[in-house]
Amino acid sequence: MTSRELGKGEAEKPATRTAAHADAAITLPEAMTGRASPAKAAVGDKPVFAYIASLPQPQRVIAETVDALAAKTLPNLQRSVKWGMSYYGVGDGWCFSCGGFAGHVKLMFINGVALDPVPPVTPVGMGKSTRGVELESIEDIDEHQIAAWMKQVASVPGVGGKKR
Repeated sequence: MTSRELGKGEAEKPATRTAAHADAAITLPEAMTGRASPAKAAVGDKPVFAYIASLPQPQRVIAETVDALAAKTLPNLQRSVKWGMSYYGVGDGWCFSCGGFAGHVKLMFINGVALDPVPPVTPVGMGKSTRGVELESIEDIDEHQIAAWMKQVASVPGVGGKKR
């Protein structure tokens, strides 16, 4: 994980970007810039796979890896595109989301404050209890930790587990 995910200097952002990063930002889909995503809301594997395929690299390979890890970790996984991001769930609801943005992929856990350890990033506009990580490269993916979070959040009643 990068220092950004671990909570060290969360408010800090790089002062400069390389020319490659600047050029990539110019051609990013609108969703990648922080504006509303062009991805239409739809339930099922096909729309999620199409959304992931629309992402530029390295966001695409990060999202593909998260998707594959979710499929391997959670039986009966359900997929959907909502609010311009892929959403994943089991049981009674959606457990986490994964979306591409300029320079990173956000992996956010609904009711992430209940996870152990609590993921370090508090997203803007996703609910007070949502927590997650921002993945800037494939090397930032800690499969063991992310799989543990996926299993934990899938067992929370009303989020992934059965209602009480």
